[in-house]
Amino acid sequence: MTTTTATSTPTEAQQDDLRSRLPETTDFPEMPTIAGSMAKAIRNGSIPQITIGLVQLRAGQIVGSTYHTVDKTSNLRKAGETEDRITALASWQDAPYFTDAERVALELVEAILSPNPFGERVSDELFARACAHYDEKALWTLTLAISQFFYFIPIALIAKPIPGKAPGQNYSK
Repeated sequence: MTTTTATSTPTEAQQDDLRSRLPETTDFPEMPTIAGSMAKAIRNGSIPQITIGLVQLRAGQIVGSTYHTVDKTSNLRKAGETEDRITALASWQDAPYFTDAERVALELVEAILSPNPFGERVSDELFARACAHYDEKALWTLTLAISQFFYFIPIALIAKPIPGKAPGQNYSK
């Protein structure tokens, strides 16, 4: 008889054994400035930071970045987001936990990340729905929030920083 055991969460020792593909770089001293400027721009108050966090977590889920999903989930928890909403984000379309404005924001990030062989990724209809919930400043903020996250996607997928580690400690030496 074979017994099956559930996979357990990695211990701290196992987490410490994880290695990034690339070491942290000091060759591009402009990177933190660029990232910091983008982060500052999206904290202008026109869109709730929770909405931005949900959009960025959903993008991390779509592209399959463990680093980003762990980081964005942690940030949402620290901001007081409920476990129900975090857990249901992967199936937000039929989950009762999201506002109409959040749904449009999530639909936008999914449209941008999903190939559409039949036309535009962001249709006029989707844009019109977004305009019903967000003014021009908020739409630009949402666009920049998605762009800011996309800045980090190649870094996460190629360099593969260590999930759950703080910046500055998330790359192998």
